[in-house]
Amino acid sequence: MRSNLLVFWSICLTFAALMSLTEEINKRRTFGIVSHPDAGKTTLTEKLLLFGGAIQTAGAVKSNKIKKHATSDFMEIERQRGISVATSVMAFPYRDLQINILDTPGHKDFAEDTFRTLTAVDSVIVVIDVAKGVEEQTEKLVEVCRMRKTPIIVFINKLDREGKDSFDLLDEVETKLKLKVTPLTWPIGMGQDFQGVYSLYERKFIHFRPHGKQEGEEVHIVEDLNDARFSDIIGPRAHKRLGEDLETIHGVYPGFKREDYLEGRICPVFYGSAVNNFGVRELLDCFVEIAPTPLPRETEERKVLPEEVKMTGFVFKIHANMDPKHRDRIAFFRICSGKFERNTNYYHVRLGRQLRFSNPTSFMAARKEVVDEAYPGDVVGLYDSGNFKIGDALTEGENLHFKGIPRFSPEIFRFVNNADPSKFKQFAKGLEQLMDEGVAQLFTKEDSGRKIIGVVGALQFDVIQYRLEHEYGAACSYDPIQLHKALWIECSDPKELNEFTTRRKKDLAQDKDGKMVFLAESAWSLKLAQENFPKVKFHLSSEF
Repeated sequence: MRSNLLVFWSICLTFAALMSLTEEINKRRTFGIVSHPDAGKTTLTEKLLLFGGAIQTAGAVKSNKIKKHATSDFMEIERQRGISVATSVMAFPYRDLQINILDTPGHKDFAEDTFRTLTAVDSVIVVIDVAKGVEEQTEKLVEVCRMRKTPIIVFINKLDREGKDSFDLLDEVETKLKLKVTPLTWPIGMGQDFQGVYSLYERKFIHFRPHGKQEGEEVHIVEDLNDARFSDIIGPRAHKRLGEDLETIHGVYPGFKREDYLEGRICPVFYGSAVNNFGVRELLDCFVEIAPTPLPRETEERKVLPEEVKMTGFVFKIHANMDPKHRDRIAFFRICSGKFERNTNYYHVRLGRQLRFSNPTSFMAARKEVVDEAYPGDVVGLYDSGNFKIGDALTEGENLHFKGIPRFSPEIFRFVNNADPSKFKQFAKGLEQLMDEGVAQLFTKEDSGRKIIGVVGALQFDVIQYRLEHEYGAACSYDPIQLHKALWIECSDPKELNEFTTRRKKDLAQDKDGKMVFLAESAWSLKLAQENFPKVKFHLSSEF
């Protein structure tokens, strides 16, 4: 009888834990915000935090007059240049839900960080400048989302300025981004004539007040579009134009269905002006209703479901020196299933050993606080002494390797020199930690011992130089080097490998992990090496 009672209580406790886990999962909304530089992405992030009550005042990203800066841009170089160069994670409660925002760099030179971040989100908001339309970097980022069938919402920003016709913009989104769109709000006027937006989703008109005076928004419920009172508010001409526009929308664009949005078949479109706090609340309110809860993740072994009791997750970003005062290094860890708990042993799959975390943190950009538990969809920061690499998995014992995390492949190379010999230790430590972030590769030449940095965009060189100086107290300089590709090599024939390394020593280097790399000066030199040493295999990724 006693054993039956124990079994019964064990089943009850397991069921209660499952119900609690399911409830927490259903509360989570984890999404990324992406765009071309200057489309207003970071400003939108700031206003979402403002509406969510996470901050009290919003800081301008670019402002010479105001000394407040965007919460999500916490690195000094970001504040000076007015651009985002690192992914920021921000979490806040809204309408009994837990919202996790990942604000990403827009600049193409930092695309690697953004590509990896997209593996950690369940949906995306794409910000488009009404005047510039769809730009090059937006196309590349949306292509990654489309390949993964990530649900996308488009926010067309800066309606308080003159820009492209709304229908022309929708055509551009469909043509360039290959997305099927359906407007859920529609602008009335533009620039100086901008009066507000009509919400097709909630059948209401939100009146725009210029100069950021959006507190206590003037909202009109519009049960009948032909209501004379509505015409009096916006004027007969704008009222007639809106009626014609809505007729076109209903005739040309499909109606909104949540299942189509979740499957990536349709893309809702919102209009507004983030800098004026306008249209952001409508976007956020609709988003929390329609956006997906945490989604399953693919591994090489199997599909991981969020509802699974055992904790799993992966590292998608490493940030060195997040707090210059403490020289800390933090791994950004996305929880995929189960419940993550503080001071619990978890299995590091690559290292094959247990790790325990006494102070996992949640983020509000640079502000962090220790969390006791976290759930699927959450991103926690794990203080790291060098155990983690991009893509590493933590589990409760199972060997899992998460798929789809892009590998960095350098395109531009320079010699890096220690400009101050008295600061050798600071230079070496800074270089090592910055390389661990995954946005640059470090190669050491076999013949001379000189160090080479490879990056995907030239602006990375400025960031590395700046951060070495301001965060590590070290100085570096660069020398040019002409290289076509860096390729990792393998060979099953020891004799041919020995001949290759002897004859091509001047073209060989080691990466940060001690793997052999061939530095091809040109496409022709690579082809020649492949022809002369057919048993040597050349790989564009270190993960071969």
